[in-house]
Amino acid sequence: MPNSSSISQFLLLALADTRQLQLLHFWLLLGIYLAALLGNGLISTAVACHHRLHTPMYFFLLNLALLDLGCISTTLPKAMANALWDTRHISYAGCVAQTFLFVFLMSAEYCILTIMSYDRYVAICKPLHYETLMDSRACATMAAAAWGTGLLHALLHTASTFSIPFCQHNAIDQFFCEVAQILKLSCSESDYLRETVNVYFSLCLIFGCFVFIVVSYVQIFRAVLRMPSEQERHKAFSTCLPHLAVLSLFLSTLLFAYLKPHSLSSPSLDLVVSFLYSVVPPTVNPFIYAVRNHKLRDALGKLWEIPSYSRKY
Repeated sequence: MPNSSSISQFLLLALADTRQLQLLHFWLLLGIYLAALLGNGLISTAVACHHRLHTPMYFFLLNLALLDLGCISTTLPKAMANALWDTRHISYAGCVAQTFLFVFLMSAEYCILTIMSYDRYVAICKPLHYETLMDSRACATMAAAAWGTGLLHALLHTASTFSIPFCQHNAIDQFFCEVAQILKLSCSESDYLRETVNVYFSLCLIFGCFVFIVVSYVQIFRAVLRMPSEQERHKAFSTCLPHLAVLSLFLSTLLFAYLKPHSLSSPSLDLVVSFLYSVVPPTVNPFIYAVRNHKLRDALGKLWEIPSYSRKY
């Protein structure tokens, strides 16, 4: 059995056994990847180029789009390359980098989603103080804290994971270097349990942010229900719907991936669940916001008008 010092590469899970299915998976993953790049790229461009969108809510949406771009770019390109070239290999350094980037981006994204709930709380519950509490400096500080928290969490998690000696084998039952699957390669049960404690510590952090989000939305709903006009209630609640949809998709897939019973665990189910929480949210998030936000739709529409205007004149 190899130990961690002798492992120079890992073997990722093959998505298909036949060459035809491998090529099919490549084209499917490529289509999903291009859709995610297009959606998040358009949102980033629209927010950056239109002054109407230079507000705290869209500033955090820009951060969310950038994190989604990074997250899906960490996992899918390697999976597409393996499917195209009929290989399963990823280098040891590549696996470390992929693990670090994925944990970093996912952690920062959850922090950004938590901050976005606070932004909605201030906008609806304390509208007179919104400009003061959510000025540019405060927004930049909160965004930097979210990225910094993700960075620190990723450093601790990656260092702890790859300090464990690997004595089982070098085959990872996943299409990317997922922490839960890497832990299964540990030499002893004590090593596995040591890192599992870190996983549950991460879940405690997730739960803490979740409690903050729930408390924020309880206050939001109470404030919305006290509004005298039905039109005002609808307008206030509609600004929260995209965030609630994105947050629900993110948390439901992530928590199911790590809290599902061991009796339900199987390579095929683990593959589907990991695909749901690592690929689906970054792809779907921009479309959720574009459908529910008319200002964003108008800004995206103006992006398409610029080329036609330049050709006309």
